[in-house]
Amino acid sequence: MNTTEQIHKTARELQPLYATSGEDLPDRPLWEHPEIKPVIEAQRVLSNILFPRKYNPEPDDFKNFFIQQLENAATLLIQETQKALPFRWKGAADLHEKRVPIDDIEATAKKIVNQFIATLPSVRTLLVEDVKAAYNGDPAALSYAEVKLAYPGLKAITSHRIAHELYQLDVPLIPRMMSEATHSLTGIDIHPGATIGKGFFIDHGTGVVIGETCHIGNNVKLYQGVTLGAKSFPLDAHGRPIKHIQRHPTVEDNVIVYSNSTILGGDTVIGKGTVVAGNVFVMESTPANSLVPRAEGGVVVRTRGIPTQGAGI
Repeated sequence: MNTTEQIHKTARELQPLYATSGEDLPDRPLWEHPEIKPVIEAQRVLSNILFPRKYNPEPDDFKNFFIQQLENAATLLIQETQKALPFRWKGAADLHEKRVPIDDIEATAKKIVNQFIATLPSVRTLLVEDVKAAYNGDPAALSYAEVKLAYPGLKAITSHRIAHELYQLDVPLIPRMMSEATHSLTGIDIHPGATIGKGFFIDHGTGVVIGETCHIGNNVKLYQGVTLGAKSFPLDAHGRPIKHIQRHPTVEDNVIVYSNSTILGGDTVIGKGTVVAGNVFVMESTPANSLVPRAEGGVVVRTRGIPTQGAGI
């Protein structure tokens, strides 16, 4: 068989493997999925809006600059959201939930994008606090400009705050596409479902993982290699992981987690003001104002200077 014959044979064999219906693939042709390039371009434009001096000379007229950029972002997002919305009821993970199809996808996409645009002032307010947290939390940061231009943690949280708003509006696929694009650039993996308060700072950043159902309070600081993950995945009657349940920990206000520590479980709460030392493995809650270091026999939780054995932690 020559090369041409082999190509035709392989093409015939591939064709039935790309079905457009059934549980494994949505009932839509592959090329009607949201496209990566316009989604990432929308993300870039939105970042440009949130930090205009980072990407452009200072605009002479901020209002006109914002109008132009918002129109660009809206056009891209409406186009890609229309492609994404059918995955609310056609995605394999949602087939068993019997979601109701949307009658007017175009109108729904426009409504969602309008609602998203309305959140941007509050997103900008949060990001200002994130910049301050990085500057105040790192003696190596000599200016706000250095944080905005050079810190991967700020890039990651900027992307997350954009993607999270779209996630909250129940936009399929697009928030995850944004977060994974940022993951590839920064080494920081934040699921768009995670809820993160103001003044959030990831120092150094590489290897940080924050799961979908994490709740993180205000003024929290994480170092590189920290994982906020799940203990296990409860299965439904068909052996599939149950969706939409709390699987990841809650980290309350003013917590610091040092490098390479792992905190697991949806019922795990790290109390406010706690410091978790490096290379610690935690699967139980801690009181407020605790110190959680490693010890020769395991992890010890110290609260207000009084050592207590942290059984199972």
